[in-house]
Formats: sequence, structure tokens, C-alpha cells
Amino acid sequence: MFRDSSRGTQNFVGMFPIWASGIVFSAVYAQMSTMFVEQGEVMDRTIGSFTIPAASLSTFDVISVIFWVHVYDKFLVSFARKFAGKERGFSELQRMGIDLFISIRAMTAAGLVEIRRLQLARELGLTDQDVAYALVGAAEVFTFIGQLEFFYDQSPDATRSLCSALSLLTTSLGSYLSSLILTVVTTADGNGGWIPDNLNEGHLDYFFWLLGGLSCVNLLVYVLCASRYEQKKASAA
Repeated sequence: MFRDSSRGTQNFVGMFPIWASGIVFSAVYAQMSTMFVEQGEVMDRTIGSFTIPAASLSTFDVISVIFWVHVYDKFLVSFARKFAGKERGFSELQRMGIDLFISIRAMTAAGLVEIRRLQLARELGLTDQDVAYALVGAAEVFTFIGQLEFFYDQSPDATRSLCSALSLLTTSLGSYLSSLILTVVTTADGNGGWIPDNLNEGHLDYFFWLLGGLSCVNLLVYVLCASRYEQKKASAA
């Protein structure tokens, strides 16, 4: 019993770096309701005589999730199952790794859109920003399913509910991290920093590049920790 308890504690501690990697992704995810909306406000959202509210652009994320859930379940899992020989296709760690990679692409897309928008000093249109929303949606499909399955399967039997709840805690911690970074980059010089009231006078792209850079570091640390993590066999619930 003592050996099982000790092994469970080691498992719990070993899961911590994997859990922490979700915080940076959640900071990226938080941009859909913050900086993506700010960026959308200064872009062309008019279709005919109707102007789409900037906050409604997150619909692209919902559409992306619906699309990628279907693609993932019907095609990607079947394809991975044939080559990996696993019932679930991708392992939980692989899914979370794919998510972190896609989140880097999302911030890259958002940064490129902002650079182009600043160069033109006018609105670009919906077809540019929807790429970032779609990539974040694709990342959601991989990370949230992978996280919940990982923490449920790998946590000690007595703490499965706690670990599953901790996996959701990354969402709130990611929002706090995003707010902290925003506070730093907007108050550094006392004049609005990278993100002043007039975005045309700022550098919102620097903020997206910063998040992209943090995501790159996060992915590297994640790959290192995941490669060393010894998975336990999932026991029956």
C-alpha cells in the first residue's frame, strides 16, 4: 500500500509540468475575447449594409471547433490508429503537443495580420482575422480533450476528480497571465506602451509575437517533460 501511495505521489508530481504547459495555451486562448476583439474593431466588418460586431467574430472559432471535431473523430483518429496501433489514435500527450504547436501558428497569424494592417493603415477585411480564430479552434479540439483524458487516466485513483478540476484551472490561470502581460506592455512607458487607445499608433503585433515566443518556449519545455514522463496504465474508473 505504501509503495502504491508513493508511486501515486510521484505520478502526481510528474504531471505538474504537463499541467503547467496548459497555462500558456490558455493565455493564447484568452485573446479571442480580448485582443482579437480589439483588433477586429479597427477592421472592415461590413457585409453589404450590415456591420458584424467585433465580438461576434468569435463565431469563426465555434465553426472551427465543429469542423475539426468531425475531422479529428472521423479521419485523424482512424489514420493515427492504423499507424500507432492505439485505440485512441493519438496519445493524450501527443494531442496536447499538437495543440501547443497550433497555438504558435495562431499567434503568428494574428501578428502577421496586425503587421499588414498597420502597413496599410486601414481595414483588411474578415478573411485575414478568421485564420487566427480558426487555428485557435483547432487547438481547442486537441488540448481540452487531451487534457481531460490525460489527467483522468494518469492521476492517482483517489485524486482523479481533483486532477480533472486542476486541468480546468489552467483556463483561469491563463487569463491571469494574459492580464499580467497586458498590464506590463501597456504601462511600461506610461504612454500606452504597445497597445495604446489608438491601435494605429501602437504595436499590437509585438504583443502577439511575445505570446508566440512564449508558446515556442512552452512547447520546447513540454516536449522535454513529456518525453521523460512515464505513463501509467489506465485503470478502470
